[in-house]
Amino acid sequence: MTRLGFLLDSDSCIGCHACTIACKSEHDVPLGVNRTWVKYIETGTFPDVSRKFNVMRCNQCDDAPCMTICPTSALFRADNGVVDFQDDDCIGCKSCMNACPYDALYINPETNTAHKCNMCNHRLEVGLEPSCQVVCPTEAIKIGDLDDPNSEISRIIARDDVAVRSPEQNTKPKVYYRGADQASLDPTRTAIANDGMIWADTLVGNMGGPKHPTVPVHLGKKPTDEEGVIARTAYTTAHQMTWKAKVSGYLVTKAIAAGVMLVASLLVLMGNSDSQAAVGVIPPMIAGVFLAITGVLLVSDLKQPGRFYYLITKGNWQSWLVKGAYVLMAFSIVLALWWIGGLIESETLLKVLAIPAVIGALGTAGYTAFLFGQCEGRDLWQTPLLLPVLLAQAVTAGGAAYAILELFIDVPDAKTICWVLLGGLGATAAFVAMELTSKGSRHVEMAVDIMTKGQYAKQFWWGGILVGLVIPAALVILTLALDISSAIPAALAGLLALVGMFAYEDSFVRAGQSVPLS
Repeated sequence: MTRLGFLLDSDSCIGCHACTIACKSEHDVPLGVNRTWVKYIETGTFPDVSRKFNVMRCNQCDDAPCMTICPTSALFRADNGVVDFQDDDCIGCKSCMNACPYDALYINPETNTAHKCNMCNHRLEVGLEPSCQVVCPTEAIKIGDLDDPNSEISRIIARDDVAVRSPEQNTKPKVYYRGADQASLDPTRTAIANDGMIWADTLVGNMGGPKHPTVPVHLGKKPTDEEGVIARTAYTTAHQMTWKAKVSGYLVTKAIAAGVMLVASLLVLMGNSDSQAAVGVIPPMIAGVFLAITGVLLVSDLKQPGRFYYLITKGNWQSWLVKGAYVLMAFSIVLALWWIGGLIESETLLKVLAIPAVIGALGTAGYTAFLFGQCEGRDLWQTPLLLPVLLAQAVTAGGAAYAILELFIDVPDAKTICWVLLGGLGATAAFVAMELTSKGSRHVEMAVDIMTKGQYAKQFWWGGILVGLVIPAALVILTLALDISSAIPAALAGLLALVGMFAYEDSFVRAGQSVPLS
């Protein structure tokens, strides 16, 4: 057994891009994506300035989060320690891209599967060196066995001052940099200036916004106008956002599915199991529809949707994508049994199913917190408050769904529904406030700033907070205080709460991916 790693000598690198070109040629890497690339940064103030180069690529982590989250084990560790991938098993879920703290993975536009640097493992297996190492004119790229104290890179690492990228992520990376400027290894310390990069226009405020994730820079100001920014990014590779509206929507649809059954179970425990329509039949139908929509959103977001069944046939039980799939399936079985119980008017069956329904609903609403927790590259999503936020949103969604349902059928204990909705809104507001005011890493602070003051601020404040929390809470309080018999105010509050929930989740999902990782 060997444990291969890279030593990248930044002192020797001349920024020639030979490694990038060799890699593209060796692996037929399409335009627009890269397995390895060279990043340029510029430091200092004229005339005392310098440009520095660093090679960026997969860090072949000993504790690789991409392997843990991969639902089909398409990413695996070879016998020589290399983190390799198997195209035929990849479903294109993009979870590995958010799990990687180094922006090392991309979706190949020709295969629709995840690719990255694998150290040219096909060459290593026959005794050849990686193509990037072969072509490097200054021998700035070295490969060797980190477990062999006599290997060249082991001696350099033991003797010289070396660094790794994002050591705080505890992924145990096996790519070491000698002579690298720390600003080039920490993307939050550099920014793309308003006049763009040396070979690309990337202006803040132009149509479509910046093409590269970067620290925000105010128009007309130097990059140093942001606290902690000490250098300019002069050249890097674009990395696109991977999870967007479909993931945000799925968070809301499964919250509705879970919430409806939470409220239905509450009504059963309160002695309303004899209400066939409002408790026995319609709730599992609503939950089933939104659970199905959840599944459609999940499958349609895959780059290889035809392989979705690999979650079951090739499932990696370390991944919360796989665990979540089984949670959703178990919940759907409970819904089917509940619906049958409602049809045959079996109050006993509904009472028996109340607790399993609550457990299934909580699992359906909350498992995403653990999935997002496996996305090591997105610090905003690592908050321990994410689980309570998701559960509070499920309560809100359940109260909202029942408040809307009351427009069409008689719902028992209508005031209870209002109190459930108000309780969910209050709990969500409290947890979100705690989330925004709690201290975190620089990544967290930047993501919160982007969400509350930057690109997604209007969506967050006007949509998520005002429309999703403040106005619905005011309507429900008014309904309860004035004892309004009409179902319209509460139904309107419920509708606004669901709309606002999507606005909040979408800003949260996107802001978490807006912080640069490379």
